[in-house]
Amino acid sequence: MKVVLFGATGMVGRGALLEALDDYRVRELVIVGRRSCEVRHPKIREVLLRDFFDFGPARSDFSGVDACLFCLGVSSLSMAEEAYTRVTHDLTLAAARALLEAGSKPTFCYVSGAGTNASGRAMWARVKGRTENDLFALPLKSAYMFRPAYIQPRRGVRSKTGWYRIFYAAFGILYPLLRLALPSLVTSTDVLGRALVRVGRDGFAKPILETRDINRIG
Repeated sequence: MKVVLFGATGMVGRGALLEALDDYRVRELVIVGRRSCEVRHPKIREVLLRDFFDFGPARSDFSGVDACLFCLGVSSLSMAEEAYTRVTHDLTLAAARALLEAGSKPTFCYVSGAGTNASGRAMWARVKGRTENDLFALPLKSAYMFRPAYIQPRRGVRSKTGWYRIFYAAFGILYPLLRLALPSLVTSTDVLGRALVRVGRDGFAKPILETRDINRIG
């Protein structure tokens, strides 16, 4: 299976990267980003882009793709809706269309978030909800929306935000108990990563996966 991964330098994307490398059915992993993920492996081909809305340099790498794991995202804090829409909705759709234009018709796995709702009151929820709906409308092989709630970093994965790292370190001690007590709210980067790879390969019975679904698959 040939997989394209967006967001490999982020917490969720790094979890997906590690699980994809461990899966023997993933024969090739194309990592698209602005900066290197700094991981060397025979499966990996990195494509570094200066302009994320210009996927021309990646066209040949986008050919023959079986699955796309889209883990790229930003916080909506202090962002205007127009700016958040551009980096959340517009960029995601541009990537999906670039894959189609390169001749691929992949399974597209999009990491959204718990509470996503195109008609919701929260700005981020509306933008992500519209992104989900527009992905469903594209002629992809299939599209799956992952809506995790709390995600605990594991396997050495770290958040890029300093105070997040302190928060995750504190909750890491409690993670096993939280996972047992709140299986519909708590997951981890390794479980989410495995779920992304497996759904990208095999699909799933429903197009929207909540945390409980992610934990069952991963």
